[in-house]
Amino acid sequence: MEKQRIRIEQHSGLGLVWLAGWLFMLGYLDFSFWRGVLALFIWPYYLGVEMAVPPVPA
Repeated sequence: MEKQRIRIEQHSGLGLVWLAGWLFMLGYLDFSFWRGVLALFIWPYYLGVEMAVPPVPA
């Protein structure tokens, strides 16, 4: 029986960029704590909508 090798990769660089951008936005817009928590969930949605590939017209 062969041993399976498990390979673990960490891709934390992009997460750190996201966190830095989120913290910059909170400071720049002077959000309160609860608006900052709300922005944690709304900001990725708007980024996804903006960066989504537009539908191809038929």
